[in-house]
Amino acid sequence: MTFLTFSDLNIEQDIVDALAGKGIIEPFPIQEQTIPLALTGQDIIGQAKTGTGKTFGFGLPLIQRLGADPAHGVKALVVVPTRELAVQVTEDLEVATSNRPTTIVSIYGGKAYEGQIEQLKAGAQIVVGTPGRLIDLQRQRLLDLSHVQEVVLDEADRMLDLGFLSDIERIFQAVPDVRHTMLFSATMPAPIVALARRFMTRPVHIRATDPDEGLMQANIKHLVYRAHSLDKDEVIARILQAEGRGKTVVFTRTKRAAAKLVEELKDRGFNAAAVHGDLNQEQRERAMAAFKAGKRDVLIATDVAARGIDVDDVTHVINHTIPDDPDTYLHRAGRTGRAGKTGIAVTFVDWDDMHKWTLIDKALDFGIPEPVETYSSSPHLFEELDIPQGTKGRLPGSSSHAASAGTPERASSRPPRQPRDAGDAPRRRTRTGGSEQPAAPVAESAPRVESAGAESTDADDSAPKRRRRRRRRGAGTGGEATASAPQQTSDGE
Repeated sequence: MTFLTFSDLNIEQDIVDALAGKGIIEPFPIQEQTIPLALTGQDIIGQAKTGTGKTFGFGLPLIQRLGADPAHGVKALVVVPTRELAVQVTEDLEVATSNRPTTIVSIYGGKAYEGQIEQLKAGAQIVVGTPGRLIDLQRQRLLDLSHVQEVVLDEADRMLDLGFLSDIERIFQAVPDVRHTMLFSATMPAPIVALARRFMTRPVHIRATDPDEGLMQANIKHLVYRAHSLDKDEVIARILQAEGRGKTVVFTRTKRAAAKLVEELKDRGFNAAAVHGDLNQEQRERAMAAFKAGKRDVLIATDVAARGIDVDDVTHVINHTIPDDPDTYLHRAGRTGRAGKTGIAVTFVDWDDMHKWTLIDKALDFGIPEPVETYSSSPHLFEELDIPQGTKGRLPGSSSHAASAGTPERASSRPPRQPRDAGDAPRRRTRTGGSEQPAAPVAESAPRVESAGAESTDADDSAPKRRRRRRRRGAGTGGEATASAPQQTSDGE
């Protein structure tokens, strides 16, 4: 049976009205299948692709089962793996409870204890938190879990891996043995399901997938390119000028790569912010809030944010470096194509990472064993991503600045060589994988901003020695020193 509204799922009218106020009318398949069972108190293992409404799948039954006016004190606990996901889940639950006195508190590290403790003392009934801070407050007897009736593990595959298992066991020891338990995630390997059953009573495993759809969402277009590490920034700049591009998330492997890329894109004129582990929690939250509000339309993130970005209008996801495994790929790509919309996922594969791509290609049945070699001027890049040809050599919002000149490109597509100024550095070539490949030039037509004092250990982050020598020479003169001086930026502003 197909339900048309949340009222058909026996959700109470005040919650239905609260959702309708945000334009949420029709339930997703995972919600249709889990809500009726969850309302009866049935333990559930829910599995659905990222961006298909899992939060309301467990959140609405949880809220309704607590009652319209629950007594003060923690009655429901939602455990999540990351701070960003804690914020996102809390925001969704606050929408659903906007017509009720039920209160929700986010408990996670990186923020002061005082505000979280005050909300607990005020009688918050629903707690959404990460394991570390939850256990810390529980040990200090500031968080009482002895009256919890509802327990949810969100992103359960991550929560129950080796890194979180001991924390989850400690949390379950603190809650009553008789409770309603739900586990939700986009991926649920068999060993994780077996492990999850330890904490549940005769759970029902619900998979909400389209039988005609594979492991990947059908509304996401996946593009995979073998790219040169020194040309990736230029390729990303091209993609960001594609027709119809909206909010874009770029995932990097390391914190330093994220910090370097955000400065590179800002220097090129893009409105970018970053979220990674070297930023404090306030900076991360400001950057995420600016991205959600549209003040920033490009977010560079490490996997710390991969499961906490719930923005419906992300049109592009770019993997600056290939994910380590198929599950991580699915979670990254799932940041686009949310709420039934279409999206594009672009992945760069370094020559040294071909073995990783081979594993992902087989596991997800891509059928792309050999990604096409791609440079920032490759014709197929412009065609597949709908990039206007007129954007070649132009930066966003400025016709006077040219994009990096002399980007590596195929011989068949190289435009006529332009004369170089006397001060330009010569072109270089490098050998990759035994064959000679053109490498990105040292000379650049626009000043680049490097993170002040940052020392890079990643191959992608290393600056050419020639450029560093030129900066040192420029520091002693009036003109060049101004162009290359580091700028202070704030990712969340």
